[in-house]
Amino acid sequence: MSQADFTLLFDLDGTLVDTDILHFGAYQTLLADHKRSITMQIYKERIMGAPNDAIMRELFPDLSLDSHRRLAERKEELFRAAIGKLEPTPGALALFEWAEARRVPIAIVTNAPRINAERMLTGLELLGRIDALVIGEELPRGKPDPLPYLTGLQRLGGRAERALAFEDSLSGARAASAAGIHTFGIGTSLPAASLLDAGADEVIADFTAAELWRRLDALELGAEAEESGA
Repeated sequence: MSQADFTLLFDLDGTLVDTDILHFGAYQTLLADHKRSITMQIYKERIMGAPNDAIMRELFPDLSLDSHRRLAERKEELFRAAIGKLEPTPGALALFEWAEARRVPIAIVTNAPRINAERMLTGLELLGRIDALVIGEELPRGKPDPLPYLTGLQRLGGRAERALAFEDSLSGARAASAAGIHTFGIGTSLPAASLLDAGADEVIADFTAAELWRRLDALELGAEAEESGA
């Protein structure tokens, strides 16, 4: 399989590594300073995977944009301070090895700030193994808009019909699906039905799922057939 034949695009938080409890704790600390709180259900359904500007409007609708920026920075500081040893989602490293052996390019597409993304990817020992890092807040629109995934495809030289995306959040599944990419929902946090309703084509528990590897095998066989002119 040549480099341009196929591409893989991954969300980061909750997809390649389970950091939801760290984010939730950071939000609870931030909100406690303002005598507010959220439940884990609200976090998963309305906060997880969204861009920071939208999150701060949701949590602090009565405060100014300048306050929102300061609060977002504080939350991310709290999150980074809580990061310890990171363990990749089961099967993630095997999938990266599969892609590297076949020269399949990889993009990380995330709404996380760049400093967070690079910190996590370094902790997972994956930063040097990706071909593109797309940061939603550095674009005109983040997820759930499809622009981050369309940007990832562009940077990899890929096509939506020859790509797979992996997402654990509703906003992420909406973004990848709207970009026309076959999307695997990763069921680390949300029910399968919620991810499917958001646009995921399939839902798997992690990257060891047999249905994922069957699809990869089929794609590889299809690429070989195209190369041979069959």
